[in-house]
Amino acid sequence: QGQLVESGGGLVQAGGSLRLSCVASGRTFSSYGMSWFRQAPGKAREFVAGIRWSGGSTYYADSVKGRFIISGDNAKNTVNLQMNSLNPEDTAVYYCAARVRPGSLTYGMDYWGKGTLVTVSS
Repeated sequence: QGQLVESGGGLVQAGGSLRLSCVASGRTFSSYGMSWFRQAPGKAREFVAGIRWSGGSTYYADSVKGRFIISGDNAKNTVNLQMNSLNPEDTAVYYCAARVRPGSLTYGMDYWGKGTLVTVSS
């Protein structure tokens, strides 16, 4: 079964930047699109950004629009998240996810990574 592995998390000061990456390993699969989600301590997991491979459309949560950029490579099932102007409210575990069938990239994903922790200090 395919797996997703995130990397790039860490500790950064407010105003700084980080770049997260996600790579599919194991048995390869074709995806409709991929997304990033995050879960802050004591809060529910939330959608952050998504990319639909056909046409390359991207989608962002209002809270990160203008600061985060999602990109990726469909053939390699890889997706990146460039995070700029980070603030303490961005502190969370960030998860990569892939959707096999057409549909929303904000829920109902088929494959998930285990997450990578991003901590933004004030």
